[in-house]
Amino acid sequence: MPENPPTPWEYCLYIPNDLRAVTVSRRTLRLILTVHGLIRLADTAELLATELVANAVLHAEGPAALRVSWSAGVLRFGAWDADPEPPEPPRQLEELGDAEDGRGLALVRACADQWGWQPLSRNGRRGKLVWCELAAA
Repeated sequence: MPENPPTPWEYCLYIPNDLRAVTVSRRTLRLILTVHGLIRLADTAELLATELVANAVLHAEGPAALRVSWSAGVLRFGAWDADPEPPEPPRQLEELGDAEDGRGLALVRACADQWGWQPLSRNGRRGKLVWCELAAA
């Protein structure tokens, strides 16, 4: 397998609003990264994708999707959901203490090279994409 794939690629996995979709998304992401020779990014990418997809499934009604792309040495992935409202701003991990909730975007902010969100609309449907990036270097 190539260490750094030279050709850009993109995948999109549409998922139902079902908590089992989080596991399906995580395993699919690991497979994508493995076949493209990017296994060294898999552990961090799985953690972050799990948080993004879980937020999409837990906090929005309707379908969701995991989008994964590679270009110019950067892995970008995110979760789309049908809720156009922006995500709650992440708090600092230190502020959360032992809290079970509210860690998702704080982990994304702490571990990703870049992250953000953007509103999306398509065929009259509105929603958002919460994304993050990991550089291969």
